[in-house]
Amino acid sequence: MTAPQRLPQSSRLRATQWPMVLGLTLLWMLLWGDLTLANLLTGVVIGLLVVFLFPLPPIEKQARLHPVGIFWFVARFAVDMVVSSWRLNRYIVGPGKPPCAVLGVRMRCPGDLMLTATAVAVSAVPGSTVLEVHRRSGTLYLHVLGAGSQEQRDRARRDALRLEARVVRAFGTRADIASITASEAAEEVFGPWT
Repeated sequence: MTAPQRLPQSSRLRATQWPMVLGLTLLWMLLWGDLTLANLLTGVVIGLLVVFLFPLPPIEKQARLHPVGIFWFVARFAVDMVVSSWRLNRYIVGPGKPPCAVLGVRMRCPGDLMLTATAVAVSAVPGSTVLEVHRRSGTLYLHVLGAGSQEQRDRARRDALRLEARVVRAFGTRADIASITASEAAEEVFGPWT
């Protein structure tokens, strides 16, 4: 029995670009709002030009779906939304201006997908916004409302890292989950942010 023949690297990359071409063609059709053969052919040509003139790097398959992790992520995310909304309302209705801080939080799984998913999840929680993502170091820079004291800033960092752990346990690879578990074990022994 012979081994399956593998496509050359350039052919495999081109084969993975067809969904992008189809998506761009669909977008072209939606922009024109008219289903005609001319619009379809023009959309395919524009899609091919965009894909071959502006190629994207290959996407690594980093995501794995873990049903139990997804359940806990969604459940805890709902709780975080309620608690953060309550805190935000307290700051808005309370006297004076709420204290704010910009914090740098280094993520433990700095892969592109996990970093992006964590940044989106952190931004979705009321009272925190991701200002910048430093991809090379895997650091999220957050603007946090209600972080006047060191204790509040530490809580905001812990919340971001816990959210990252839930994202990784819901969608990460085994290596990502092992990295989070090892990091949490080290924090228990040596303390946070060592």
